[in-house]
Amino acid sequence: MKLETERLQLKEINESYVDDILKIRSNEIINQYVQRVSPKNNYDALQFILTIKENTRNHKTFYWGISLKDQSNLIGTICLWNFSEDRTVAEVGYELLPDYHRKGIMSEALKAVINFAFNSLLLKEIVAMTHRYNDNSKKLLSKHDFVLEEGGIDDGIPENMVFSLKNDGVYSSKSLQ
Repeated sequence: MKLETERLQLKEINESYVDDILKIRSNEIINQYVQRVSPKNNYDALQFILTIKENTRNHKTFYWGISLKDQSNLIGTICLWNFSEDRTVAEVGYELLPDYHRKGIMSEALKAVINFAFNSLLLKEIVAMTHRYNDNSKKLLSKHDFVLEEGGIDDGIPENMVFSLKNDGVYSSKSLQ
């Protein structure tokens, strides 16, 4: 499932993006706030892509590579995953190469994903976990009306804060263009 915005393409990730996924997921600046095993080589990146493809095929996740419309390479990713059993709540996750920070790119991508989540998937809520010191992520979430869940816990990662955005009917295709 492809999504487009004014400047961006959010597209399915496949094996042709191994180098881009390796570059994004092994970036030290991105990873300073994320607890994960980073890929060490193209093989690791390929295994990640194959897992994402399988999870997408099984409807466990919606996962997009982010690229500028005039470029084919990926500069980041954004996903909906960790769906509730009744599929009314999902977690959003995102990452963007540092060269593209502070240009409104992730904000544009997040708008498109919120629109898709609320208007196509009919989710009732989107949650986001972010490290307490990741100020850029906290600002992004606040800009898009995510609210800090006081006392919210990200299991096993006490440094993370939990934010949520409830679908109160305010979000429509037009409001997110």
